[in-house]
Amino acid sequence: MRKNLYPLTASLLLALLSQSVLANSSTQASAQHQPSHKLVNSANLTHANQPVLNSLLPMSQRMAQSEMLRNPEAWSIDWREYPRWTYTHGLVLLSFSQLYQQTGDIRYFNYIKDYADSLIDSSGNIKTYDIEKYNIDMINPGKILFFLYRQTGEQKYKLAMDTLRRQLKDHPRTKEGGFWHKQRYTSQMWLDGLYMGTPFYAQYIYEFADHKDYSDVIKQFELIEKHLYRADTGLPVHGWDESRQQQWADPKTGQSPHHWSRAVGWYAMAMVDVLEFLPQQSEQRKWLAERFNRLVKAMNKYQDSTGLWYQVVELPGKAGNYLEASGSIMMAYSVLKAYKQHDLDPSLLPVGLTAYQGILDHLISANPQNQISIEQVCAVAGLGGNPYRDASYQYYINEPYRANDPKAVGPFIMASLLIEELNLKP
Repeated sequence: MRKNLYPLTASLLLALLSQSVLANSSTQASAQHQPSHKLVNSANLTHANQPVLNSLLPMSQRMAQSEMLRNPEAWSIDWREYPRWTYTHGLVLLSFSQLYQQTGDIRYFNYIKDYADSLIDSSGNIKTYDIEKYNIDMINPGKILFFLYRQTGEQKYKLAMDTLRRQLKDHPRTKEGGFWHKQRYTSQMWLDGLYMGTPFYAQYIYEFADHKDYSDVIKQFELIEKHLYRADTGLPVHGWDESRQQQWADPKTGQSPHHWSRAVGWYAMAMVDVLEFLPQQSEQRKWLAERFNRLVKAMNKYQDSTGLWYQVVELPGKAGNYLEASGSIMMAYSVLKAYKQHDLDPSLLPVGLTAYQGILDHLISANPQNQISIEQVCAVAGLGGNPYRDASYQYYINEPYRANDPKAVGPFIMASLLIEELNLKP
């Protein structure tokens, strides 16, 4: 792990303010909002010989260029030591594809293409990818291939997408047809998996299918709505075990016990990214948009005065809980995108705007080279496995966190692009 931390301090916030980066910024989050357990630091922002970024760059570009300085080769994102096909690369590079389409800056295009070409050969084979593992996470990086195929026309990208679509065709499912999270996580649906699989699935249908039938995509959301929601909070839990065999699963409902903020963020992003491809006046789109608006209303009840959400959403005042960046910025992005697509009740727009401003005010830091970091990102959380993750409150709050984890960097770039494109004021 990289060890050079630039913590969020009042002096750094003042520096950001003096550079006109943060609009209407407040002071740093109060002490009770700062996590105190196992810090995994990853900022790596102290190299004096690195170039100084223009402090007046839009935040989308400033974060992207900071990320390129941290990771000159895109395959090294997420602290990788060699090229791997992973969902985190797909998330960050999807944001770069949107940035390229907004700016035309060839550096962003090359950053994406170099990553894909390090893994995909001329026949469309994907190095490090094993279809037989039936891991839904491995579908997500396929979303950058739609972009590369449109831009270049290179057939290898289409062949790789066809392979990923074949995984979905044969992927293990629950009795009602829901994708298992992974073959080794039998009978389980996680909120994370909806983001990993359904936007690619919907876009593949939109781009390539002769018959535009989205019913199997919508089924995945219907099953989440049926099995993962808690009546007392109005929110979905992290996971559901159809078999009720996992230690973390409630013996009656099969649900995990808590609302993890990033899991809810994954689900919200899945909803808005799928909505993009559904026919405008279809009943499927109306239904999914209605469910999204209901989710935003429920999350608004737990939104902190900073605009952010806690790691364990429903227990904001409990000892050890902390304001977490990735879940908060994912919610901001989702609300902003739904607003752009006219899928959002306009009265809910402030939920996204205050979340974005909360990130700027409390979880963005800068170094002397004007490179920016996003702080307090939970590194990873899951269910079961070895060592066993029991989904308890103590489990979630004691997972390590770090700066510049790709699961916050990508959504921050995409949310910033929406703020800039729509000329919104947080």
